[in-house]
Amino acid sequence: MSTPNSRRIGGLVGPTIVAMVASEFPLVQPHLYDAQIPPVVYLSGTLMFVGGLAIVRAHNHWAADWTVLVTLSGWFFLAVGLFRMFAAGAYQRGSANAGATVFMVLEGILLVLGLVMTVKAYGRSAV
Repeated sequence: MSTPNSRRIGGLVGPTIVAMVASEFPLVQPHLYDAQIPPVVYLSGTLMFVGGLAIVRAHNHWAADWTVLVTLSGWFFLAVGLFRMFAAGAYQRGSANAGATVFMVLEGILLVLGLVMTVKAYGRSAV
């Protein structure tokens, strides 16, 4: 059974993940990551860290249903944000060396998770 808090946060996180993944997809913007610079990677990491921390503080709920995706997304954003902040250069080099196939697989997984959260958050609640 989902809580109103899970639906509210999932209703923000799910569509955000879907929009981010769709706009970053290599077939949409094939050269988006070609010219990353460490300060931009650092800034995006800071934003991801703050977003992840907000999710974890408001929703650290571990249940065997879709709501755990909300909690896991918070921890994921927190961890990736810290990595981007403390290793911006390494992150930038790693993403520049990764092939389009790697991005498409990872972003495909994120897209599915974002869609699941969106559907569950905006779908009709069980009575």
